[in-house]
Amino acid sequence: MPGLEEANRPGTLVHWIRERSRLKRYSIRTEQAYCDRIRRFVLFHGKRHPAGLGALEVEAFLTSLAVEGRVAASTQNQAKSALLFLYREVLGADLPWLESVQQAKAPSRLPVVLTREEAARILARLDGVYALIGLLLYGTGLRVVQAMRLRVKDIDPVREQVTVRCGKGDRDRTTVLPKRVKPMLKEALAGARELFDQDRANGAPGVALPGALERKMSRSGERWEWFWIFPADHLSRDPETGVVRRHHLHPDVYGENVRRAATAAGIAKRVTTHCLRHSFATHLLEGGYDIRTVQELLGHSDVSTTMIYTHVLNKGGRGVGSPLDVL
Repeated sequence: MPGLEEANRPGTLVHWIRERSRLKRYSIRTEQAYCDRIRRFVLFHGKRHPAGLGALEVEAFLTSLAVEGRVAASTQNQAKSALLFLYREVLGADLPWLESVQQAKAPSRLPVVLTREEAARILARLDGVYALIGLLLYGTGLRVVQAMRLRVKDIDPVREQVTVRCGKGDRDRTTVLPKRVKPMLKEALAGARELFDQDRANGAPGVALPGALERKMSRSGERWEWFWIFPADHLSRDPETGVVRRHHLHPDVYGENVRRAATAAGIAKRVTTHCLRHSFATHLLEGGYDIRTVQELLGHSDVSTTMIYTHVLNKGGRGVGSPLDVL
């Protein structure tokens, strides 16, 4: 479709997808994912405009993802959600047939959880700011993106709590701040302050602000309390506004450091940044904390999501002892 790559040019399909997703207050990651899935849908059908496509074309695309692309069920379902958003919210089309398109059944998977000893071995092999991020993920239960987006004002060392702003579902929550990270956090803030002072001296634009605050309180991005705790070492172009400013560290950079640390520690598990969050929840349950408390700390809207950790506690097979061990 002509102009598909020109995402910021008014009048293009991608422009309206971005406009509508921001009106609905979707996260930038959801917006990017939807744009990518819709782009693939358009290219799959020879760059024909979606308004001229129907149920057969949608089903053909989703089937191709599963059969030829062999994508995960979650990826196929994300593509369906993107197309629902396109037709309903962007094109304003009432297409009841899209609801009846078969939903891929996502397999039930248990989370990969580290033992306390494994978590300690991985954390010991992380250096500098990455060591602090690892300790925060394991000590607070934050998602890696939430840790990267922490601002100076989100940390309360006196009350020993961390405030997560605009979490999943656009909800705020608080979680515990471990005493052990306070000295490292103080050091990280000193390094962040140097970059903050450098940006102010160079007249760089302030950091990005969430939602409507960018318009209502644009100068607040130049204030210290809004600055990132984990700022990037260089300026970059904001994907939403195009402004060149200081962004936070990219989650992928940290993920690669965790994988290397796990390999060096000899951990024979598929270790991701989310493993530390899973381990936080499981170890709290093992320590006797009730599941409702863990649910609130993790920010789960439904306790059934938190219940998955009861299946990976310190004993295998739902905590049942094998009869072989008592022969």
